[in-house]
Amino acid sequence: MPRHFLRDDHLTPAEQREVLELALAIKADPFGWQPLAGPRAVAILLDKPTLRTQVSFAAGVAELGGFPMSVDGNLARIGVRESIADTARVLGRQVAAIVWRTYDQARIVEMADVAGVPVVNALTDQFHPCQVLADLQTLAEHCGGLTATGPALAGRSLAFVGDGASNMAHSYLVGGATAGLDVRIGAPRAFWPDEAVVARAEEIAAATGARVLVTDSATEAVDGVTAVATDTWVSMGREAEAAEREAPFVPYRLDADLLGEAAPGAVVLHCLPAYRGKEISAEVLDGPAAVVWDEAENRKHAQKALLTWLLERA
Repeated sequence: MPRHFLRDDHLTPAEQREVLELALAIKADPFGWQPLAGPRAVAILLDKPTLRTQVSFAAGVAELGGFPMSVDGNLARIGVRESIADTARVLGRQVAAIVWRTYDQARIVEMADVAGVPVVNALTDQFHPCQVLADLQTLAEHCGGLTATGPALAGRSLAFVGDGASNMAHSYLVGGATAGLDVRIGAPRAFWPDEAVVARAEEIAAATGARVLVTDSATEAVDGVTAVATDTWVSMGREAEAAEREAPFVPYRLDADLLGEAAPGAVVLHCLPAYRGKEISAEVLDGPAAVVWDEAENRKHAQKALLTWLLERA
């Protein structure tokens, strides 16, 4: 059976570290790994708007010696025009792996159950695990989490402020706990993370030495942390709710005052696109603490490492 990466805890702590070590090595030697030489194709299915996901996977697959087969989900209409299971059966016979950016998590689980090749979650409504892999790589590079044997992130701390019920908050909880981080979510109570996700993060944290905190205080979340992350207050598909959703999040805007609560030298993460003056101020996003452009680049390196790791086990 192939290995899949559908949510952050589909890698054990040891496996996550292996992937991050490989990501750092691949970044230093971009063409040193060619698991897709042939070229073998990787299907990149895109149901939602995209820039970084499409670019990073397409470039990464090409650098791994493969062919990035981009599939427009609006044309394919997977699950409407043709069932997810039948789509998976067709793709699994023709590609080395499937990358899917879609809606509900159940869709990608169904794809993985049938495909017969590795399936990678490039974003669902519930999780964004490839982004968090890239973020962990970025933290290792900027926050002293590098050792002779690779990234060592245990003991570092990360606060996410904003929509705690978002896919990014969920992935920070689970992926951060897997890495041994002190993960804090600062969000209005009406937008706290799914209780099952918090429980899973706490379960992982008990084994890795991580800590998990969910609070409605932005300053409590950010107090003394190594890194502060945020994301848009209005997720894709909820644009019509923008006006009513923004008001509760204003106290959680990542501006210079809130960043000042973090540890000296703390870095700022944002998965992008960013809306200056809303979830983050221009002063912070364009300032010296922001490592968002390294973070965006690291999507490619982390995903190349993930695909290489999964293909070795296919």
